[in-house]
Amino acid sequence: MVKMTNSAVLPTAKVSAQPFEAGDEDFKPLTREEAQKLREASPSLSPWRVVAWQLMVGLVLAGAAWALTGRSNVAWSALYGALAVVIPAALFARGMGRGLLGGLAGRMAGGHPGGAVAGFAGFVFWEAVKILVTVAMLFAAPKVVVSLSWLALVAGFVVTMKVVWVLLLFRLKAKP
Repeated sequence: MVKMTNSAVLPTAKVSAQPFEAGDEDFKPLTREEAQKLREASPSLSPWRVVAWQLMVGLVLAGAAWALTGRSNVAWSALYGALAVVIPAALFARGMGRGLLGGLAGRMAGGHPGGAVAGFAGFVFWEAVKILVTVAMLFAAPKVVVSLSWLALVAGFVVTMKVVWVLLLFRLKAKP
């Protein structure tokens, strides 16, 4: 029979009183002014700007579908596909910004213990909402759009989703 005890032998780490490790001699923390310049040189990409671009691309795509085919059902299908991306993305942006878990996570993350966990929980919650709304909209498409064109819907959906990557690509190429 093996006897278990509460005392465990744990390896001890040497704790340094210095704020940086031995390999970080050349590391220099930024001053307030340097950090401000860095923020101005690399502004964050607003989720609302992404949603606005997605909406604009979806509208242009629907117009192009109507112009190319002359069929309004193809245009409505492409627009509905774009809206199946835009509406859930707007809900996600709103939820993470000020919503139930997103806003709470943002307030808690300001140096409070558990802020990272709350932020992650908010992200997971709103991402799940986004996915569920998207799936619900896609399932409802045949009932909402008369003479639905699945090809146009999928094209609107995929092209609108890819707007995020195009915006990030142009943002990265614009930097010196």
